[in-house]
Amino acid sequence: MGKKIFCLYSLLFLVAELAVPCNAGLVTQNSSPDSLKKSFRLFEDEKPLEITLRFDLSTYFRTKPQQSYLPARLTIHINKSDSIDKEIKLKTRGVFRNQFCTFPPIELNFKKTDFGYTDLNRILKLKLAVQCNSGKEKEDYILREYLTYKLFSLLTDTSFRVRLLTVNFIDTKKERKPFKQMGFFIEPVEMIASRTNSVQVRSANLTQRNIIPYIMDRVAIFNFMIGNYDWAVPGQHNIIVMNSPGIDPFGRAIAIPHDFDWTGLVNASYAIPAEIIGTENVRERLFLGVCRRKDVYQKDLDLFLEKKSEFYRVINEFPYLNQKAKKDITGYLDEFFDQLVGKRDQILYNFMNTCKKI
Repeated sequence: MGKKIFCLYSLLFLVAELAVPCNAGLVTQNSSPDSLKKSFRLFEDEKPLEITLRFDLSTYFRTKPQQSYLPARLTIHINKSDSIDKEIKLKTRGVFRNQFCTFPPIELNFKKTDFGYTDLNRILKLKLAVQCNSGKEKEDYILREYLTYKLFSLLTDTSFRVRLLTVNFIDTKKERKPFKQMGFFIEPVEMIASRTNSVQVRSANLTQRNIIPYIMDRVAIFNFMIGNYDWAVPGQHNIIVMNSPGIDPFGRAIAIPHDFDWTGLVNASYAIPAEIIGTENVRERLFLGVCRRKDVYQKDLDLFLEKKSEFYRVINEFPYLNQKAKKDITGYLDEFFDQLVGKRDQILYNFMNTCKKI
């Protein structure tokens, strides 16, 4: 009997040994506790995220604080039965939308907040784009701007990632009824720097000549395609500049555009061109890129033509815009792509005669 029990224990021990992965010891030895924490995948997951923000809405609307933060409570609804609930701070951000909009964009401050997720804990400040004002039309504007970020990301990894949101707003002073809006988070610059092995260049004296040529052309043509003249490398207006060691032998940098509300693709009612621009509406396209040879522009435009079907797929498969809005967007882009196919000389003439000679 004793011999049988001994054999049985030996067999169980052998099975247990076989069940342990051969590299289990290596994982334990080489992995730090922090690396074993789960990742929230804030910008890797495409599924819309629901959040709730509780703060003093009356003070926010009245003062639109840009310098001092308001205390707030953020709830991230992971699913129906699980959520993250943390005390944070927030304030307004932006220039035009801060002055014009009832509800300006928001900056969330996560400093000293432990979310329990490694990637979220690395975020100190997070930009939240919200509807400028209430109403379906303003909701369409925020969804169109979100889509514009997604379109640019089809051209390059050096782009801002975004996460679509449903945002519940609750007034802690109980002076306003709770309400819900669409919005999106914008990837922090520090996260772009980490995943692209680059650093932000903050100099205001840069020009398009300081940017890697094919990257600069891609940004300029994309902004032309979406009807965006509200950008500039000097002063880094709606552009950030990143430098990655070894990416260019001449030390030139990468330009990444952002803030697309003032574009023909979004077509917001408040986006009225300044008189100095010389156009009647934002749907008139202006090319603001640096001058290149004709054959260089040809090659650059071919990339956009190759991406046309992907652009249209992202737009048409986006479930949160109605068909009328999608048709308006694709119709506006059709004007650009029709020129690429049938009137390429016309668009090249435009580029050659309006480009910046710097």
